[in-house]
Amino acid sequence: MDARELIARRVARELRDNTLVNLGIGLPTSVARYVPENLRVYFQSENGIIGFGARPPEGMEDVHLTDAGGAFVSALPGAVAFDSAMSFALIRGGHLDMTVLGGLQVDRHGHLANWMVPGRIVPGMGGAMDLVSGARRVVVAMAHTQKGDPKIVDTLTLPATSIRPVTLVVTELAVIEPTPSGLVLRETAPGVTVNAVRAATGAPLTVAGDVREMAL
Repeated sequence: MDARELIARRVARELRDNTLVNLGIGLPTSVARYVPENLRVYFQSENGIIGFGARPPEGMEDVHLTDAGGAFVSALPGAVAFDSAMSFALIRGGHLDMTVLGGLQVDRHGHLANWMVPGRIVPGMGGAMDLVSGARRVVVAMAHTQKGDPKIVDTLTLPATSIRPVTLVVTELAVIEPTPSGLVLRETAPGVTVNAVRAATGAPLTVAGDVREMAL
């Protein structure tokens, strides 16, 4: 199992029955592949769809069925399409139970940076700022480091997405919960030690008394 699959499988365990969930561009979209069989989850994408599933088999793609990043998705029975105004009304109106977003950095307070790297041309922030502010739970799915540098940092060096802290951070090494008193290590990935997580993290980390191995 590679790192991306591990992260997506662990995030999928955060899903709850009969909930409306947004999946962000990139790694988060793969969470749709690992929904537990006993759950009914309605995935929303800000380009205007509720009820999409995993990427269809090769040759079965439909150019009219894509996620916000342009990747092909399938439409489950009962799926509905709508315009961007309705999509952002759902997001800004607080109707999303959860969003799963990629991340460039998360700081010691749980603040996320994921929409812009200074000096690089980007198409825009998409729905990131609205999603972090509007969804009831915000789960960040990202690699723990980038070229050896920690992505969980003491202070953001990239522009913040929102002043609201995220709910949970899931990486290939750990599950970390931002709290009012700081970042708390809740789980470690299989074969990963607490010391290894600390070494790869650029912010103070409190180890929960009941820290356990990540369930997948």
